[in-house]
This record gives sequence, C-alpha cells and structure tokens, in this order.
Amino acid sequence: MSLTLHCHPLAAFAQKVLIALYENGTPFRPHIVDLGDPAANAAFKRLWPIGKMPVLRDDARDRTVPESSIIIEYLAQHYPGATALLPADPDLALATRLRDRFYDHYVAYPMQRIVANRLRPSDGRDPIGVAEAQAQLRTAYDVIDQQTADTTWAMGDMFTMADCAALPALYYANEVLPFRSSHRHAASYLDRLTQRPAVARVLAEAEPYRHLFPR
Repeated sequence: MSLTLHCHPLAAFAQKVLIALYENGTPFRPHIVDLGDPAANAAFKRLWPIGKMPVLRDDARDRTVPESSIIIEYLAQHYPGATALLPADPDLALATRLRDRFYDHYVAYPMQRIVANRLRPSDGRDPIGVAEAQAQLRTAYDVIDQQTADTTWAMGDMFTMADCAALPALYYANEVLPFRSSHRHAASYLDRLTQRPAVARVLAEAEPYRHLFPR
C-alpha cells in the first residue's frame, strides 16, 4: 500500500485528514504514533523533525507530506475521489481554504491552548492565556453561528476540506468551552457533521482513547 498516515486517533489534526481519507475511500495504512514513547517519538521526528501530526508518507511517489491542509490538497491532486474536497472553481477553492484556515487557527488552536494548560502542573498554568483563548473561541463561535444559519456545510451544499477541519475543531472546542446552548446554528452544524459516515467512523476510532482527553 502506497500511503501511510502517521497519526493518532485522538489528535484533532489527524482526525481532519482521516475524515478526508474515509470520505473518498482512499486506501491507506494508519500508523499510530505514541509521542510519549521515546523510541516512537524519535522515529517520528526522523520522518518530520517538527514532530507534529499527522504526516503522510507516499512511497509510490517518494514523498513525505506534513500539515493537515497540505495533505488533503495532496490527496485531492494525486488521489482524487468522488467527493471533491477542494472545489475546481478557483474562487470557491480560495473561499474553502479560508474556511479551512479559520477552523484551524481560530477554533482548533485556541482549543489546544486551553487543553495544553490543563495538562500543565498547577504552578505552571496560564490563566491569562486561557482567558485570551476563550475570548477568541467565543468570537469564532459567533462567526460560525452566522455562517451556518442557512447552510448544510461550511461551503453551502458541498462537503469540503473546510468541513474536515471543522469537525475536530468544534467537537473538542465544545468540550473546553461549550457552545450548544448559546450558538444553536453552530450546534446543529456540529450535529450534522457527526452524522456523516466518514466522521462517525473517525469518532468511533477515537473513542478508546477518549479518557486521555483532559476534562
């Protein structure tokens, strides 16, 4: 099998790529990376010195591809499927990339900032940083609630890479700063996402590791 995804089922950005792979039934081999294991960590950093998951290895093309958005675009270019996760129209493609970046930068990253703070020793926590992250999430929730008021997916009727980014970002963000009671359109959008078969599969695969998420 040509494609190997180095990932972990619980990692938000790995889930983003897994959704894209499952959406199009793209054949690949998952390789679960345990960054807590020194040998596995060292081996992964030989593949990608930055040490951030996921990383796609394509043996057939002798390519190592990091970064979730780049991986999805790489798959769309070299291993396209029935679902065009990046629209062919240049303007729609640009708008899709913007939504993808929005979910990564303004939902996933502040969510991870809060999670990282929970994992720190009590004397090393950053309440100011957490407050800043929460404020950014609230602003993002307002934007998403408006955007999803009358659409099925992030880009309207098309399921795209923006939706792949949205699921893990919103799913985990709701764990650290719940929004269901305050942003009903965003909550309905998250519900639609979780009901999509590719997404449901990703969430099911993460379930055995869910206890590792700091609540």
